[in-house]
Order: sequence, then structure tokens, then C-alpha cells
Amino acid sequence: MHVQDSHWSPASALAAGGMTMSAAGNGRDTSRTTPLRVDAQRNLEHVLRAAREVFGELGYGAPMEDVARRARVGVGTVYRRFPSKDVLVRRIAEEETSRLTDQASAALGQEDEPWSALSRFLRTSVASGAGRLLPPQVLRVSVEDGASGPRVPQQRTQPGTTELRLVPDQPVAVASVPAVGAEDDAGTSALLEVVGQLVDRARAAGELRADVSVSDVLLVIATAAPSLPDAAQQAAASARLLDILLEGLRSRPA
Repeated sequence: MHVQDSHWSPASALAAGGMTMSAAGNGRDTSRTTPLRVDAQRNLEHVLRAAREVFGELGYGAPMEDVARRARVGVGTVYRRFPSKDVLVRRIAEEETSRLTDQASAALGQEDEPWSALSRFLRTSVASGAGRLLPPQVLRVSVEDGASGPRVPQQRTQPGTTELRLVPDQPVAVASVPAVGAEDDAGTSALLEVVGQLVDRARAAGELRADVSVSDVLLVIATAAPSLPDAAQQAAASARLLDILLEGLRSRPA
């Protein structure tokens, strides 16, 4: 026996189908608008996460195709969000610089003991893996270091590639450091400022070697986060290496 629904109306039928009267009149299905925005945001998050992983493991010389494969999207999707690799690298580098600045500020504000503040910053930043993503301009920024002049941990481009490799700390002319954008420069300056405060406090307390500079601290962050296939081994190796490096930074009685 057929029972008629007394509440049925054209308007309610359209609403149940996910369309409004206005949308129906215009011939548009608005039910897909929000899901598309959600999908686009999810793809962006996947790409950024994959870029951090790939660049952290292989360096900023890794190709965009590797990022796309890790994100499980087409390379065209990556390029729609980031029209060039430089744009993606800049985005990741800016985020990691900001992340390190926040970690340094937290250590500075929450630890009363100068050495505890510095070591907390180093342990937190190394554990987060941010050191593997330090942007080239941060590693190239000159830091005055007494009579010895600027001491800068550099990154060198390998012949025939665009991959950047960390090379030993050595004196360089300030003029040889490439110019960076205003936003990059502001982010770098903020990081150097707060890390400089951590270094100055530890040095003034007699707990940090007098010859240790901000660039040395950044070098520790960049080298104490090895990329190993096993997460547990990587954490253990990072912790052990950082313990050794921290001992090398500490001041010793004459």
C-alpha cells in the first residue's frame, strides 16, 4: 500500500539533494564546493609534509618528483601549489626558521640557568629534525667572532647539481654571501637574535667556551640530526651525537 508523505514539497526535495532553490534555478550544484576546498587543503598539507621529509633526508637538491611521490599526488598538483621548486624550498625554509626561533624563545623564557636554556634549545631542535632543514641563508649569515672575523658554516653546491652540502666552518668575505629577500632576512635576523641571547648568557655565566659563536650553535643543529631509516636508531644516534657535541661546547676550568 502506498503512503504519501504529507511533508513532501519541491523545496524539501531540493534541500535533501544538497541543492538550494537558487542553485537549482542557476543550474549549479553547490554541494561540491566545500569538499573541493577540503581536498585542496589536504593536498597542500600532504605536499608540505612530504617536502619536509624528502628535503630532510636528501637535502634541498631533491627533485620535485620525489616530493610528489612521497605525497602520493601528481607532480602537476605540486606545481599548481608551488610554481617553482624555489618557492617550495622558501616555504619550507621559512617555516623551519620560524620553528627554530620559537624553540629558542621558549628555552630562553622557561629556563633560568643559561646552560640549561642553551642545551634545551639544542636538544629540542635536534629532536624535531629542524636542523636538517636549516635554510642556506641561515647557515651563510656572518657572525662576528672576535679578531678571527666572520665564521660561517657554508653550504656548497655540488658540481652539475643544485644540491647544497654543508662544508666546514671557514672565514669568508661578507660580500660573498648572496643577498636574500626581505622576509628571509627578517626571519633569519629573528632566529640569530634569540640564539645570540642564549649564547651570550651561557658565555657570560662561564659555562660556554669563549670561542663558540652563534654560527657554531647552528652548525651543531645542522649536523646532529642524522637521517637514518629506523626512527629509533635515528633518535638514539641524534641523542648520542648531541651529548658529545654539548660536551665540546662547555667551558672547562683552566
